[in-house]
Amino acid sequence: MKDVLKHFNLNQKRLGGFNGTWLGGGKPLTVTSPMNDKILAEVETVTSESYEKIVKAAHQAFSTWRAISAPQRGEIVRQLGAMLRLEKEPLGRLVSLEMGKPLQEGLGEVQEMIDICDYALGLSRMFSGKVLPSERARHRIMEQWHPLGVIGVISAFNFPVAVWSWNAAIAMICGNTILWKPSSKTPLTAIACTQIAAGVLEQNKCDPAVCSLVIGRGAEIGDAVNTDSRIPLVSYTGSVKGGRHVGTLVQQRFGKLILELGGNNAVIISQHADLDLALKSVYFGAVGTSGQRCTSTRRAIIHESVYDTFMRRLAQVYEQAVIGDPFTSGIHLGPMVDEGAVETMMSAIAKIREQGGKVRYGGDRLKNLGKCYVTPCLVEAKPDLPMVKEETFAPILYCMKYKTIDEAVSLQNDVPQGLSSAIFTKDMQEAELFVSSTGSDCGLANVNTGTSGAEIGGAFGGEKETGGGRESGSDSWKAYMRRQTSVINYSGDLALAQGIQFSLPSGK
Repeated sequence: MKDVLKHFNLNQKRLGGFNGTWLGGGKPLTVTSPMNDKILAEVETVTSESYEKIVKAAHQAFSTWRAISAPQRGEIVRQLGAMLRLEKEPLGRLVSLEMGKPLQEGLGEVQEMIDICDYALGLSRMFSGKVLPSERARHRIMEQWHPLGVIGVISAFNFPVAVWSWNAAIAMICGNTILWKPSSKTPLTAIACTQIAAGVLEQNKCDPAVCSLVIGRGAEIGDAVNTDSRIPLVSYTGSVKGGRHVGTLVQQRFGKLILELGGNNAVIISQHADLDLALKSVYFGAVGTSGQRCTSTRRAIIHESVYDTFMRRLAQVYEQAVIGDPFTSGIHLGPMVDEGAVETMMSAIAKIREQGGKVRYGGDRLKNLGKCYVTPCLVEAKPDLPMVKEETFAPILYCMKYKTIDEAVSLQNDVPQGLSSAIFTKDMQEAELFVSSTGSDCGLANVNTGTSGAEIGGAFGGEKETGGGRESGSDSWKAYMRRQTSVINYSGDLALAQGIQFSLPSGK
């Protein structure tokens, strides 16, 4: 633990704001590890005065950063990815130490950052507008894309660095600068990544304020970002409740939004499924990151003919779950992020019991390991129970039966959230139905692979209460730019559209 903190100069009191220099002045934030409840470091949060200095510096950096060619910006982002490769092991360990996910997942998160930098490099030579035909002779209509300015990124604790990189790498090659407000639960990884990015920018003689940082409470610093008209786009990852709050504030000032909110993700297990494949996928989806992924599998919709068999096998796997120190090889679950998360899980289990759900296995505290350790919980429940329609950010899996594929799809869609979904089947008609317009209503719909573990090449996001935003791959870069339509007249005459005739008054 000490070696990781020392590597990133975190074994001391740190300032939580960055605009080329480190700023603070606010209340101290004590950071503890959910692994053992030990204090890792103390971070001095930013004040309204230091926030103002940071935003001004980010704007100043934008004026020079946008003037650099897109391929050169891509080269700098490539160098960021190269530096992350060198820092993958210590940074992955820091993610696990601060957030609690198993080390292989912490390393995977850093790999995700590396991958998006590679993707952004290629994209820096590919994003383009259109040339459109004009109804007027010797006129050209051209569609262009320009950078927006300072992009506010408000990230959550469960992916303390990857979500920042999804936004930052794409926004940077588009010509924007970044103002990052990380979760107060995971500020150390944010400081480490900001240090890495600043070093790369300085090596290229660029303003390090291109990647700025503000650490502070959401009600103070988060809302400063949300209400700041100098920040044209806010990308927020968090709860539905938080998204409603952020959305209201940003839209009141006509700002742009990317919202990545709740996911009550379901897997349909058909009678035609490869049950071995489905079992492994459902288990990882439900317990990975201790059920604290937005794409975690929260519902298993199982055909009645294979229900008993699948549930018996699933319960056997749950009983053998390997829980403990995230740095131990072969661990399936580390701790939850804090005691509050554990209390939320226990409350949800109590409610589902009151509503008639049956706990098949788990849902217990493991106080012998620490304050934040639990056993994953397997619940048999009817699909209409209120708790089944809620997202509990915990390793709770609700299991239910279905008879027909149409019923299964209906159950899958019958929740307020719409992020990720999956079906396991060897039947082509079932698979095609699931990904059709009459199938899953989620932003992510998978066949024979689970709800969790999205790749960076596709647009990531969902519908309904998930917020409708898209990040990462495909054409998500457009969210970070403003569209401009230009008409160029090279005819020498004024020709008006729609055939309108106009001339100056006689004699003029």
